[in-house]
Order: sequence, then structure tokens, then C-alpha cells
Amino acid sequence: MLTAVANPLRLRVIAELAEGRVHVSELARRLGISRPLLYMHLDRLEKAGIVTGHLELSEDGKAMKYFELAPFELRLNAEVITEALRASDHSARTAPDAGEQPDGQRKESDL
Repeated sequence: MLTAVANPLRLRVIAELAEGRVHVSELARRLGISRPLLYMHLDRLEKAGIVTGHLELSEDGKAMKYFELAPFELRLNAEVITEALRASDHSARTAPDAGEQPDGQRKESDL
């Protein structure tokens, strides 16, 4: 959860949703960002259990995606920070090099 809120833009999303549920297009407008970028951040927050998304049908039958805050509490202490750093370090060590393909091979353009 700590890494999910470690981004200033995700903190802004949380602040906007603190006022109540918001349609994704409206939220993107309020934040001044694209919907694809917003969806990336919302996905991270949703996986951490901080927000939830719901599809609703408008009167004209259009699917509308709304997001709202889920009840959550974040307690921060040295142990939580240490665990988050360990998880982050582990992810960094196991992530492929930027020039590697998922199978570990180098891209032809990098050779």
C-alpha cells in the first residue's frame, strides 16, 4: 500500500475522491491528465485496496466508470517502511534490464 501512495499524482487522486465518487473523465479533467494515464494510477490504487471502480449505465445506455475511495487506514512506522523498501528492492532486482526482452534476450537494435 505504501508504494501505491508514494506518488504525488496518486495522492491527488485520493484527495479528489475524498469528496465522493467521480466519473473517470471528470476526474481526468480535474487533474489535468489523460484518461489512459489516470487509469494506470487508478489500477495501482485499486490493487492496493484504496479505491474501487464501478460501471454504471447512463440513461442512454452508455457504460460510465466511476471511482470512489474504499475505507482504508495507513499506519506508517519503521517496520512498514522497511518492508516496502525490501519489496521495492526485490522488484528492481527481478525486473528485466531496459534493453532486455522478457525472455532475457537483448533487442536486436541494442546489439
